[in-house]
Amino acid sequence: MSNYMIAQFDQIDPLRCPCGFTRRAFAAPDNSLATVHQVDIQEDARTHYHKKLTEIYVILEGEGSIELDGKLFPVKPMTSIFIKPGCRHRAVGKMKIINVAIPAFDPSDEWFD
Repeated sequence: MSNYMIAQFDQIDPLRCPCGFTRRAFAAPDNSLATVHQVDIQEDARTHYHKKLTEIYVILEGEGSIELDGKLFPVKPMTSIFIKPGCRHRAVGKMKIINVAIPAFDPSDEWFD
């Protein structure tokens, strides 16, 4: 791997996810440090949590709420949320976000009650 990576979100195929659709940048077998996702939240997301993953959400477009351990908080563009492992969370409403996943996103670390 080079000392850098560059991603162009509009050239990454979207994947269905519990929140809507995601484009995952830097998801490569030789990168375990972090990934960055552009997520189009199409509907209310399913409540989930991660045992190892920390997430940082940045709201780009739209308004709604973020549910964190059962509490709802309003969000709008330029809101940022730091979500630690074990925090049950979901987005409510239609919005576009950037999600920084640390370490790199692992689909096996997505848990639903």
